[in-house]
Amino acid sequence: MFSLDGDSRSLHITGGQGGSGGNANEHGGTGGVGQGPIVHITTPQLIAPNLQAALMTEQASGLHNIRPAQTASHCPPPSRIFCGRQDILDKMHHFFFDTSSQNIYVLHGLGGAGKTQIALKFINKSSSRYSFSDIFFVDTSTIATIETGLKNIAILKNFGDSPEDGLLWLTSKVEEWLLFFDNADDPSINLNDYIPQCNHGNVIVTSRNPGLCVYARSNSLVSDMEEEDAVTLLLKSALQKATNRTEGIAAEIVKLLHYLPLAIVQAGAFISKSRNLDGCLALYTKNQARLLSEKPVQSHDRYAWTVYTTWQMSFDRLTPLAAMFLQHCSFLHYNGISEEIFSYASKYRFCFNHLSQEELQEPLEFLSHFLGPDGKWDSLQFLDATNEVQSYSLISFDVEKKLFSIHPLVHAWSQGMVQNQKRYVSIMGSILGMAISEHSEWDMQLASLLLCPHIELAVQMDTDVALVFRYHYARTFREGGKYTQAKKLQEEVLQKQKQSLDENHPDILRTMVSLAIVYSALGEDQKAKELEIVVLKRQKQVLGENHPQTLHTMGNLAISYTNLGEHQRAKELQVMVLEKQKQVLGENHPDTLRTMGNLASSYTALGEHQRGEELVVIMLEKQKQVLGENHPDTLDTMGNLASSYSDLGEHRKAKELKLIVLEKQKQVLGENHPDTLRTIGNLANSYSALGEHQKAKDLEVIVLEKQKQVLGEHHPDTLHTMANLASLYSNLGEHQKAKDLKVIVLEKQKQVLGEHHPDTLRTMGNLAVSYSDLGEHQKAKELEVIVLEKRKQLLGKNHPDTLRTMGNLASSYSALGEHQKAQELKAIVLEKQNQVLGDNHPDTLRTMGNLAISYSALGEHQQAKELRVLVLEKRKQVLGHNHPDTLEIEELLSRM
Repeated sequence: MFSLDGDSRSLHITGGQGGSGGNANEHGGTGGVGQGPIVHITTPQLIAPNLQAALMTEQASGLHNIRPAQTASHCPPPSRIFCGRQDILDKMHHFFFDTSSQNIYVLHGLGGAGKTQIALKFINKSSSRYSFSDIFFVDTSTIATIETGLKNIAILKNFGDSPEDGLLWLTSKVEEWLLFFDNADDPSINLNDYIPQCNHGNVIVTSRNPGLCVYARSNSLVSDMEEEDAVTLLLKSALQKATNRTEGIAAEIVKLLHYLPLAIVQAGAFISKSRNLDGCLALYTKNQARLLSEKPVQSHDRYAWTVYTTWQMSFDRLTPLAAMFLQHCSFLHYNGISEEIFSYASKYRFCFNHLSQEELQEPLEFLSHFLGPDGKWDSLQFLDATNEVQSYSLISFDVEKKLFSIHPLVHAWSQGMVQNQKRYVSIMGSILGMAISEHSEWDMQLASLLLCPHIELAVQMDTDVALVFRYHYARTFREGGKYTQAKKLQEEVLQKQKQSLDENHPDILRTMVSLAIVYSALGEDQKAKELEIVVLKRQKQVLGENHPQTLHTMGNLAISYTNLGEHQRAKELQVMVLEKQKQVLGENHPDTLRTMGNLASSYTALGEHQRGEELVVIMLEKQKQVLGENHPDTLDTMGNLASSYSDLGEHRKAKELKLIVLEKQKQVLGENHPDTLRTIGNLANSYSALGEHQKAKDLEVIVLEKQKQVLGEHHPDTLHTMANLASLYSNLGEHQKAKDLKVIVLEKQKQVLGEHHPDTLRTMGNLAVSYSDLGEHQKAKELEVIVLEKRKQLLGKNHPDTLRTMGNLASSYSALGEHQKAQELKAIVLEKQNQVLGDNHPDTLRTMGNLAISYSALGEHQQAKELRVLVLEKRKQVLGHNHPDTLEIEELLSRM
C-alpha cells in the first residue's frame, strides 16, 4: 500500500494486509498478515523516476510485493536546464580520476546554490566510469533517512537488510562504487559514522555545513553563478529565446537575484507563466519576498522547496542566540561584519554628560550574551554562536580577512522576518556608534574602511541614534574618504548641537574641528580656514594655548594656509606647533609626527627640498616604529618621500617608491580611496619625467574618471589631475588638445582656488608652454611675465617654480628672436638652479640645453657644443640613455 502525506513531503510504503489464513485450493486461500518491508522515504523529489512509475501503477496492478529499496537508492538525473559550474565539474573529474585511495568530495554552500544539481551532473557525466548498480543515493537529512539509504544498498545487493549490512558491503566491495550523501545539513549528525571505513570507493557529500570539509580530500564552495551562466539559466527556465534584447534584460534580473541558482529558476518559472520578461524586473523589485516564497507549479527538477522555505528550515534549527545574532546582523551591511564591531562596542565607556546605561539598555542586553562572568568580551561565546550560523551557510567567514558576510538575498530575507525593524535598526546603529567611539584616532582610518558600508546602511535606514553617535558616523565617513557624506552629516550634527549646547561646549568645538577638516578635504579651504580660526580662538580661551586639542587645530589651520598657497605662513605656524607638541606630547606622538610631515611639505613648497627630504626621512622611521609600516599615515609619508625624490630629480628612485606605496594603499585603503588615487597621479608624473608619456597619460585618464566620481569635478585634486593630463598631451605632441584642456582647468581653478593659488599659477605657466608649442610665442611671453611676477611675490625669486618660469620666459625670448635677452636670462636661471637644485637636476640640465641653443643662435657654436656634450653625459647618468631628453641632445650633437 502506498500513501502520500498531506504536505506531499513523505511517502510510506508497507506490505499488503493478509487475511487470517484458510484452506489451500486451486485459487489459494486467504493469506496471513502481510510481511512486506516498511520503508519511509522523505523528499520524493529525489526519488528515481522508475520508482515513481511503480508508485503510479501499484494500485492499478495490485502488486503487493514490490521491493522499492531496490530502486530508491539510485540517483535521479540532473535538471534539464542545468548549465554552468564547469570549473567545479572539472575539479571533481580531476579529483575522482585518482583511484589509489578513498575519495571524498564535499560540495558546501548556501541552500539554493545548486549543490545537488552539480553532484547529479557530475554523476550523469561519469556514468561510464561506474556501474549503474554501484551508484547509490542517500538522503542524509536525518539519521532515519541515512539508515534507510544504507539498508537499501544491502537489500539491493542481497547482502542483508540493515544499515550495517549496507556499510559492510561497501567496505568489502573493492571495485569502484560511488556513494552520494545529499543534504547532509544537520550539524548534530556525525557523518563519519556512516562513511565506509575503507581505502577504496568514492563519496560525494552536499551540505550547507562547511565543517564537513574535515572529511574531504577536496571540496568546493558552491556560491553564486557567473553572470553568463546565470543569464542562460534564466532564459532556459523562462522559455525565452536568447537574443541581444532578452540577454540584456536577463542580465539585469540575475544581478538583482545576486546570481543565486534557485532564485533564478523561480524567477524563470514566474516569467514562463506570465510570458513577460520585460515586466519581471519591476515586479521583482516590488515583490521580492513573495516571488521567492512561491513554489512554481511546473518545475524542472524534484526540489520541493522555495528559496525562502529552504532558509527558513535552516533558521528554525538555530538556537535562540544564534538566530538572534543572524537577525541583528541583517541590519548591518551584508559584507565586512567583524567580531571587532561587537567587542569594541562591549568596551564602551560611559562618560559624564553623555549617554547613560539606561539609554543604551537594549544594545547592552544584546552584547551581554557574549560577555564572560567577569563582564569582559568572550570570543569563545561569540565563536559558538557564529559557528552555529555558519554550519547552515546562513553566514560565511573569510579566514584571511577575519570577516563575516551574508548572502544579499539571505540578508534581505532575514530583515523581512523581523517584526519590529526600527528596534533592530536602533540597536545595531547604537552598537556601531559605541564601537567607533572606542577606536583611537590613529587606527580610525583603517577601521573606517570596514565600517563605512555599515554606517551608510544605518544612515540610509534613518537610524534613530544619539547625536554623539551621528558625530562618530560622520567621523567614519571622513576617515574613509567619503567627504561629501561626512560634510552633510557633520553639518546636521553641528546645527542640532547649537540648539542645545553652549557655543564653547567641547562637543561643539570638536564637531567644528572635524567639519573644517572635511571642508579642507573637499577643497573648500577658505571655508575651512575661517572655521578653524573661530575654533582656535575658543579653544585658547577654554582649554589654553598648549592643550593638545588647541595644538591640533593650529596644525589644521597651517594645512589650510598651505592649501591656499600661503606656504610661508603655514611654515611659521607649523614650526611653532611642532615645538609645543614635542614638549607636551613627546617626539614620537602621532600628532607630533604628522606636524613634522606637514612642515616637510611646507619646506618643499618653498623650494627647500633637501631640508624637506631630511625631515621626511626622520618622520618615516618614527612612524614605522610607532604606527607600523602599513598604517595610512606611514604610507602617506612614504609617498611624500617619493615626491621629494622627484623634486630632487631622482625620478627613477621616486617611481620605485611610489609603486611600493601604491600596492600597499590598494590593499589597505582600496583602489578608489582619495589617497590611493593621489598616489597613482604621482606615479604618472614619475613615468612622464622618465619619458614614458603614454603610460603616464593612460594612468591619468583612469585617475581623472575616478576622482570625478569620488571627489567631484571641481575638487582641487581633480583639477590638478586634469592639468597633469593636459601637460601629457603636450609631451605627446597633442598641443591643441593640451591647450584646450588647460584653458578649461585654468578657469575652474580661478573660481575654486583663486588667481594667486600655486596650482592656478602652475596651470597658467603650462598654458604659456602650449601657446609656445602652437607658435603663439608673443602670447606665451605675456602670460609668462604675469606668472613670473606672481611667483616672485608668493614663492620668492629662488623658488624652483619661479626659476622654471624664468626659464620658460627665456625660451619665449629665443622664439621671438631676442637671443641676447634669452641668453642673459638663461645664464641667471642656470646659476640659481645650480645653487638651489644642484647641477644634476633635470631642471638644471634642461636650462643648460636651452642655454646651448642661445649660444648657437648667437654664433657661439663651440661653446654651445661643449655645453651640450656636458648635458648629454649628465642626462645619460640621471635619466638614462633612452630618455627623450637624452636622445634629443644626441641628435643635436650629431648635426653639429
